Amino acid sequence: MEIRNISVIGSGVMGTGIAHVAAMGGFNTILHDISDSQLDQAFKEIQSNMDKGIKRGIYSQAIKEQALSRLKLSTDFIEAVSSADFVIEAVPEDIKLKSTIFQKLDGICKSNVILATNTSTMSPTEIGGFTKRPDRVIAMHFFNPVFKMKLVEIIRGLETSDETYQITEKVAKQMGKETVEVNEAPGFVTSRISALVGNEAFRMLEQGVASPEDIDKAIKLGLNYPMGPLELGDLVGLDTRLKILNYLHETLGDRYRPAPLMIKYVKAGRLGRKVGKGVYDYLDVK
Repeated sequence: MEIRNISVIGSGVMGTGIAHVAAMGGFNTILHDISDSQLDQAFKEIQSNMDKGIKRGIYSQAIKEQALSRLKLSTDFIEAVSSADFVIEAVPEDIKLKSTIFQKLDGICKSNVILATNTSTMSPTEIGGFTKRPDRVIAMHFFNPVFKMKLVEIIRGLETSDETYQITEKVAKQMGKETVEVNEAPGFVTSRISALVGNEAFRMLEQGVASPEDIDKAIKLGLNYPMGPLELGDLVGLDTRLKILNYLHETLGDRYRPAPLMIKYVKAGRLGRKVGKGVYDYLDVK
C-alpha cells in the first residue's frame, strides 16, 4: 500500500510538528482543527521552524516552498480525512476524546486506511477497540519538538497487523525519523524512564537538595543529558507530565506517585513554557 495523503488531527504543539515533518517528507498533508485561529497559529509556527532549518543550512528556500505547497489546513473533519491514506490523531491525552475521534474516523475513512494515535502512554489496543479495524490501528509516539527530535516509538496493539506496523515504520522513516518497535505496555519505553527522572528531580527540588539550575546542570554535565529534567518538564508541560505520572502510578504502582510539589505547580497554573512560567520563568512567552 502506497501512502501519499496524510491527515493530522489536532493542531497543538505535537500535531503542528507532525504536519511539518509529513509535508517535508513529501506527503500531501492536511492539518485539521476545529479552530481557524489555531490553524493559522500552527501554520505560522511551521513556517517559522522551516525558516530555522534554512538558516542552519539543512535545506533550501525552494524545499520549504515545496513542502508548504503540500500542506493544507481544514476545519472540516470529513474533508480532512475522507481522502487520507494514513491518519495521525494528535489530540490531548484524553481517552474519551480519542474514542470519539476514532469512531468518527472508522466511519468516514476508507477500510484500508491506517489510523495512528500519537500518544506517550495510551493503549493502542483500547483505542483500536473503538473501531471495526483494530488490525489497522497503531500508536506513534513523536517527541517535542517534532521537527528536531529523531525518534518515533511505534507501539503495536494486540490486534495490530504486521502490514500496519511495516507501513507505519516506512511512513516515519520517510518523515526523516528513526524508529523503535515497542510491544504495548504502560508508558512504553521513553515515558517510563523520563517520568521517573523528572519526578525524582521534583522530589529533590522539594527537599532542597539543590537549586533547579544546579539539578539540571548536574544531570546535563554529569549524565550527558541534552536537557535537564526540570527544563524538559517545562518544555513538555507540567500538566502533561502530571497526567502521565498519574496514569503510570495507576497502572504500574507507587514508584510513579507524583511529587507533591509538581501537583502544587500545576494547581498554581505554572505549567511551563507554554504559559511563561513553570519551574523557570520565560519572560519572552506572552
